[in-house]
Amino acid sequence: MYLRRTVRRTKGGEVVGYLALAHNERNERGVPVARVVHNFGREDLVDREALVRLVRSIQRFLGGEEALRAGMPHGFEFVAAPEAGGPHVVGCLWQQLGIGKAIARVASSGRGRSAVERAIFAMVCQRALEPASKLEATRWVGRDVVIDGVDGVSDDQLYRAMDFLLACSERVQESVFFSVAHLLNLEVDVIFFDTTSTYWETEPSDEPAEEDEDASEENAEAEGPLRRLGHSKDHRPDLPQVVIGLAVTREGIPVRCWVWPGNTNDQSVVEQVKGDLVGWRLGRAIYVVDSGFSGQANLRALRSAGGHYIAGMKLRSGMKETEAVLARQGRYRQVKDNLRVKEVKLSDDPAAERFVVCHNPIEAERDRTRREQQITRIETELDRLALQRERAKTKTERDAHLRGECALRDHKTLSRYLRQTKTGRLVIDRERIAAEERLDGKYLLTTSDPSLTAEDTALGYKQLLEAERSFRDLKGVLRLRPVYHSKDERIQAHVLICFLALVIIRVAETRTGETWRTIRAELGTIRQGLFRGHDGEFAQTSELTARQRELHSALDAPEPPRLGRITPPDTTLNA
Repeated sequence: MYLRRTVRRTKGGEVVGYLALAHNERNERGVPVARVVHNFGREDLVDREALVRLVRSIQRFLGGEEALRAGMPHGFEFVAAPEAGGPHVVGCLWQQLGIGKAIARVASSGRGRSAVERAIFAMVCQRALEPASKLEATRWVGRDVVIDGVDGVSDDQLYRAMDFLLACSERVQESVFFSVAHLLNLEVDVIFFDTTSTYWETEPSDEPAEEDEDASEENAEAEGPLRRLGHSKDHRPDLPQVVIGLAVTREGIPVRCWVWPGNTNDQSVVEQVKGDLVGWRLGRAIYVVDSGFSGQANLRALRSAGGHYIAGMKLRSGMKETEAVLARQGRYRQVKDNLRVKEVKLSDDPAAERFVVCHNPIEAERDRTRREQQITRIETELDRLALQRERAKTKTERDAHLRGECALRDHKTLSRYLRQTKTGRLVIDRERIAAEERLDGKYLLTTSDPSLTAEDTALGYKQLLEAERSFRDLKGVLRLRPVYHSKDERIQAHVLICFLALVIIRVAETRTGETWRTIRAELGTIRQGLFRGHDGEFAQTSELTARQRELHSALDAPEPPRLGRITPPDTTLNA
């Protein structure tokens, strides 16, 4: 849509311009033609003040810098319009969750730490709104955003604040958890826990050994750099990494985070996680973990002190219990269109652990299709090798055939369907294929809680995806990587800052029912304009749209004040 000007010549030979509001449409031949929405009349007779009011009305609807420029008072010049909406909302949630108070209580006992809370908030705010390095934060604050109580920060201030945050991390995380539980009326009877890893694109800082499957708990608590080579969940085993643990509620709100050396085995951390959360007096809680944490020692730790667990189990582990459960006959019960469950008990003892076999028909079809494609690929390769063997006349050709067989035998996925005969030839293992067919679309759960039904156990385990979603947001929305720190203390503080930002965006998403990307985009158009003139300086926030007011109401955040800082002219300069 645009303002269209046309020119006509009157009978007296005078050239007259006409104004109209128009937009282009395509006619039946696909040619764009102008269609007039409203005629303003002759250009020399049009009500220009009415046009100005229309422009201002449109700019107020759009919000942001344009609206501030349009409403600039006479005698003042427009200086800048940094963002005010995002920092204001993040600041409101920061205070509601008691994060600022928790930090301030600890900081007040230290000398020269009065601004540490604001420095920590600036880093969390940047991570939630415009993720970047700490050095970039020193330019971002005061230039691109308006943060209450922070006109600017230096990198030294931020690093000192990070060191302080790590020192009081226990108290801060506990305060945040209970504040969130109270504000959102959360159910804290179920805790979901999982781990991930994040890597550095640098060389290892020391020469650690690769992760051992039998790594002990002492390995996770060993002194030394956190950056170690280990099992990478980002598929980068060649790069040093750290392991990050995260506990969330069933609503997806983060509870607590942990940072361990990169070679830490999942089986070695559960006892520490349970001990740390028991210290928060959660009472009876059910811990939900995946198959990477389902060792017997871990399950005993989760069950201690009156706790219970829901744990995934590896179907191909070869354990006697797993084979017994899968061999037991029984009828499945329908829970959802894509979920059926069957409960199996291996003991008559009411206190014994129970097993739930879950079956997803849609996933079963995917497994079957994927396996058929792999078998077709194997058959094609075996036929090619057989033909090559028949045509082999020289030692070089026979060696090439042997290399092809070895590559097929060592293939990561295809080798599971192959077996080697006594003569050294590879053939398709039909028994293995039949065994795999029996597992299509299935996964196995175990629980120690006698009060949970099979349906509740399966649905509870599916909510473990909330922890995985939190990891995706840590790495995607909050850009946990790249990590520029090398000191252990700074690495831990960096993860904690990302954790606090994740808590804030999850609370915002829970209250509004919208994604943080949508919320962030809407708040980003709220600007605070700075105007300067002979009479001094003043700041004015752009007028909120109806949509922005709805967001503030849903977030229980007061609207930002219309007028900000007012600075009278400096009369001493004119004296």
